[in-house]
Amino acid sequence: MKEERKKIYVADDDDNIRGIVKTFLSSDGYEVEDFPTGDLLLARFEESPCDLAILDVMMPGSDGFTVCKTLREKSTVPIIMLTARDAENDYAMGMGLGSDDYITKPFSAMALMLRVRALFRRVEFESRKYTPDEAQRQEVGNLTLDEDRRHILMGGQPLALTPTEYEVLKYLMERADQAVSREELLNAVWGYETAVETRATDDTVRRLRQKLEGGGVNIAAVWGYGFRLEEIR
Repeated sequence: MKEERKKIYVADDDDNIRGIVKTFLSSDGYEVEDFPTGDLLLARFEESPCDLAILDVMMPGSDGFTVCKTLREKSTVPIIMLTARDAENDYAMGMGLGSDDYITKPFSAMALMLRVRALFRRVEFESRKYTPDEAQRQEVGNLTLDEDRRHILMGGQPLALTPTEYEVLKYLMERADQAVSREELLNAVWGYETAVETRATDDTVRRLRQKLEGGGVNIAAVWGYGFRLEEIR
């Protein structure tokens, strides 16, 4: 049976950018729909959710931050933000609102395509890694990692995590009580390692800390290095 193509929604008010992105991603086998505003993307998402959303920050109507926040309130769909190179806080804001990755303008379509491939690989690798008979469960505090179902439970209830949040927390759980550097997380989860982009890890960890309140664990900062998942005793 033919595998169903992944569906990607792209929102950007620049017709040229939308056209280039759509052409490249379509040529890579994805089903792509593009929208000149984030509001149109949201309306389409209500009708038929996509597998990944790509959002420009500056758009007429609802900006990319608002669209990201709205999507996150109803879905854990992977989100990539397109940010201005001269606005360093854009990607920090996007990561703080729940986006999974970002790419700065101007960018090459190939670079974006590689980010899309990497994000889908993370999702698909984990969902196919284990069969039911090979289910692995690991506990840290009140957290339980269920790799078969790709869930992390807190007090027996699944946490609502984005794909990136899941990968970061899973990585830390597997290395509980060990110090993990920001660069190691970037390389393992995002697939790249640069000093500037280590803020992506900080914002993801900040969101996780909020979701882990009452979970019997703490993501402690290791000053000048990274993070360590600790059980609260």
